Amino acid sequence: MPQNKERIFTIPNFLSAYRLLSFPFILLLILNNKEGLVAILICINLVTDILDGIIARVFHMQTKLGARLDSLADVGTYILVFWALYLFKREELGMDMVGVWLFLGMYIFTHLVALIKFKTFPSLHLYSIKITGYLQGIYFFLLFAYLHVSWWFWIAIGWGMVAWTEEFLVLIWLKEMQSNCKSIFHLIRNKQ
Repeated sequence: MPQNKERIFTIPNFLSAYRLLSFPFILLLILNNKEGLVAILICINLVTDILDGIIARVFHMQTKLGARLDSLADVGTYILVFWALYLFKREELGMDMVGVWLFLGMYIFTHLVALIKFKTFPSLHLYSIKITGYLQGIYFFLLFAYLHVSWWFWIAIGWGMVAWTEEFLVLIWLKEMQSNCKSIFHLIRNKQ
């Protein structure tokens, strides 16, 4: 997929930069127990995450900088979501909180593999990870707007575990870090 390396000031980059810049503000709200505002702002971050990718692909605004910004913003969003779940919803989640810890462990593991092997966070943008984001974003909205839906939670966590396993396999397969890999099947087919 061709990448436009020249343009830095693009709408997708601004959306990712917004998510990065919102991190300390949302973190402050978490620390001050502002559950409602935290939920709203994290949902806005999830929507801007979807929009930046769509806009970048449709209008051919994909850049290496954009992929890095998006990946760093994703890390920040995951940190905020995990912290919000732990502080505000752990009692409501009950034993399902084990799924959060398992997912968090796999998430950290794959990022450590990337850091050790490539000395950078991954920015693979696999389809399976994108689907994970959609499933978990829907769950997050349901949890904070309505209630804990255990079956949806386990679909989101289960799919997420499969997706992070794919990311781990892709990281092992690659010789150098790449962005926008799509899936392990694309890599194997293209023998990259």
